[in-house]
Order: sequence, then C-alpha cells, then structure tokens
Amino acid sequence: MTRIFVFPGQGSQRPGMGVELAEAFGTARGVFEEVNDALGEDLFGLMRDGPEDQLTLTQNAQPALMASSIAVLRVLEAESGRTIGDMATMVAGHSLGEYSALVAAGAFPVDVTARLLRLRGQAMQEAVPVGEGTMAAVLGLEVDTVTEIAAEASSVGVCAVANDNSPGQVVVSGAVAAVERAAELAKEKGARRAMMLPVSAPFHCPMMQPAAERMATALETTTLATPSVPVVTNVSAAPESIPETLRAHLVEQVTGTVRWRESIAGLQGNNVGTVVELGTGKVLSGLVRRIDRELEAISVETPADVEAFLKTL
Repeated sequence: MTRIFVFPGQGSQRPGMGVELAEAFGTARGVFEEVNDALGEDLFGLMRDGPEDQLTLTQNAQPALMASSIAVLRVLEAESGRTIGDMATMVAGHSLGEYSALVAAGAFPVDVTARLLRLRGQAMQEAVPVGEGTMAAVLGLEVDTVTEIAAEASSVGVCAVANDNSPGQVVVSGAVAAVERAAELAKEKGARRAMMLPVSAPFHCPMMQPAAERMATALETTTLATPSVPVVTNVSAAPESIPETLRAHLVEQVTGTVRWRESIAGLQGNNVGTVVELGTGKVLSGLVRRIDRELEAISVETPADVEAFLKTL
C-alpha cells in the first residue's frame, strides 16, 4: 500500500502557523519569503503574529494555508533527498487545499498560486453581499438525506450541499433564509446537530458563480503543467492528471460540492493505505479516521512531526 499527501482548507489557519518550521528550517523560510514577495506584503508576519481576525479573512487565509503546507513539503523533500513522487503516489486537497496539492505535484509554481489564491479569496468574498449568504453544518445525517433537505429548503432561496466531509458531517450553503430552513428540516429529520457556521460568505454553492467566472478568467491565462503525481479533485473525487481537466475542476469547485468523503473512501481501491496531512492543523486527519478506520492518518506540521515522518520513509 502507498501514501497520499493531503492539504487542508480554510478553517485550519491560526496565529503562529508555520513559525516553528521556519525557525528550524531555512527551506521553510524560503517558501514564506517567496509568498511574501509574490503578494508584495508580509503575509508571514500576519501568520506569525495575527491578529486572528485579519488572518481569518478569506483573502489571507487561503494563501497562508498554501504557504504553510508547501513549506512542510519542501522541508520533507530537502531533508530526505526525495521527490514527492518518491514519497506519495497521489495528492489531494480540501477546497483551497487543491491548489496546494497542485503546487506539490509541480503543476503550479508557488508564487503564481499565492496570487491565484489571493484573487480566489477576494472573488469569493465579493461574490455575495455580506449578510445575504451563510453556511450550516449538519451532524448525524448522511449526504443523501441532506441533499433532499437542501432541495426542499431551496423553495425559499439557494441552498446546496457544500461539503460532504465524512459520514454524518455535511455542510450546506446558500441564502440565509434557505440555510436556516435547511437547519430546521435537518433537526426534524433527526440530525444530532444543525448549527450555523461563522462564515463570511456562502462558499461552494451556486451563489459563488461570480467568483467562478473570475477564477475561470484568471486560470485561462495561467500555465498548468502536467502534475508529477495524480491529483484527486474535489469535483470528481478521483485521480486526475490532464491539465485541462484539472483547470476545469478548479473552476467548478468554486460553486460545487467538496466531495471529501468519496475522495478518501476510494483510496484503498487505488492501493493507498496511508494519508499524510501536510500543513496547519489536523482537521483532515480526523476526517480520514471517520471515513475509513483502516487507513492510517498522519499529520505533519512541526519539526518534531517532520522528524517522525522521515523515519517512516
């Protein structure tokens, strides 16, 4: 059985992210400096010191999480003397993490991706006026039931399944009234919890179409190379390697469902036995354990994590 490297999405960011790694490894500092130069600002300073409300802004969180993930990968490559293809047979990322996965696989350079994610964050934030859209997490119901609930709630506004994260953890997104209605319906149908999320926009639903159009324009003029290992995309939940397919999926995922449960559930069929989360936090590792207990889940963020992982190679 082989490994897959996976990369976290928005929500994993926190002040102090990447600091230990940067203090321990010049390779990591180089990644953070490259992202700073690409954006023309001290993003790493914000990652290091906060304030948290500024780091949480979509336009900052997205490039920051990518930088943190790629810093870990570059350290692993430098310390082991191995390429990503030597360490993993495929990659995947949750929402913005798919961009990190593409950088990891050599399809995008770091500087270009930092600018794309800054644009993506701005486009997603600006797609819907503040207060018109929201998201809710539904716990204890499966995705088919939540899909039916979202369809029923759509009678009062846009409502769609945004994230199919794991069995019993599904997120809906859309207009405020519709999402609130979906949360009520979910409780009526036996959900353990249905809670509104503190988000600034309704991500991964049709209301994000203006952002998808902006990303389509930006990606159309951006070179996307053939990845060195396949990328399991959010849209297909399957390994993809054709650049034009990957480009199309990056556009589609802005309005589409993040099919994370299916992405992980299909790994053993692709001879993957270990999932290694690179970057800030352990959210994806936790989801992996809920999706398939037979998969080994590892998170690598700190110098100690790096040391431990290198011993497994």
